[in-house]
Amino acid sequence: MKNRIRFDPMRLGIYTLLTLFALLFLVPVYVLLISSFKPFAEVQDLSRMWLPPKQPTLESFYVAWYGIPEKGLRGLSLNILNSLKLTIPATIISSMLGSMNGYILSKWKFRGADILFALMLFGMFIPYQSILIPLTRVIAAIGLGGTLWGLILVHVVYGIPITTLIFRNYYAEVPTEMIEAARIDGAGIFKVYWKVLFPLSLPGFVVVIIWQFTNIWNEFLFAVTILQRPELQPITVALRNLAGSQIKEWNVVMAGTLIAALPTLLIYIIMGRFFIRGLLAGSVKG
Repeated sequence: MKNRIRFDPMRLGIYTLLTLFALLFLVPVYVLLISSFKPFAEVQDLSRMWLPPKQPTLESFYVAWYGIPEKGLRGLSLNILNSLKLTIPATIISSMLGSMNGYILSKWKFRGADILFALMLFGMFIPYQSILIPLTRVIAAIGLGGTLWGLILVHVVYGIPITTLIFRNYYAEVPTEMIEAARIDGAGIFKVYWKVLFPLSLPGFVVVIIWQFTNIWNEFLFAVTILQRPELQPITVALRNLAGSQIKEWNVVMAGTLIAALPTLLIYIIMGRFFIRGLLAGSVKG
């Protein structure tokens, strides 16, 4: 006798609600995609805003990438390189520092460790706007004002609390017996980290890299405040300038937005399957 499919109204309602939420979320993405492939004349026709392009073109992507110098429109090609120069070292440095902090705070207990950890986490809750003026003065005082390395330093410092928290929770699940065995064999504090904990840290690093890369790539306030020279600004600031130009070619703005979003999208596609695994790895102890 064949099994009958049991009708579950609760499950049907949940799936229907989730489908509606997904469609609601994808509507702006749909408009972004179709607008970026439309010529400027078609974008101006608001009655066709929801319709696919009549004659799809890649001209808006070309303009967004290279710009139109004679019209004062700067492209994004240089700025996306600036974003890579900013995001990659800031992500790597903050991830490594957070990993070592998490290791020390979880496996090498010392007096005041919990207080130090609490003070470190307090940095997560300081609003960016409240420290902009003293931050810019400090960056200028140490000779890094208006430079990419100054902005890298800012993101490294601001990334330490969250990266330390993630790695501290992750390393808390590593058996202490492994650390003690390495210490009995004569390994010091740094050798224990490199030989024992670092090889086990891939899920934690995946979570931290995705988190930091996304936040740093999309950050705008620090970038527009610290970097005043257009040739040094990251893509988020350049995208603002692209949208705020006198031409107002919204198809070009949409194409630029897609270009700006591609690196973070690729990071999620490549490393996304490890993301939830890494989050759950540090969710039991803390």
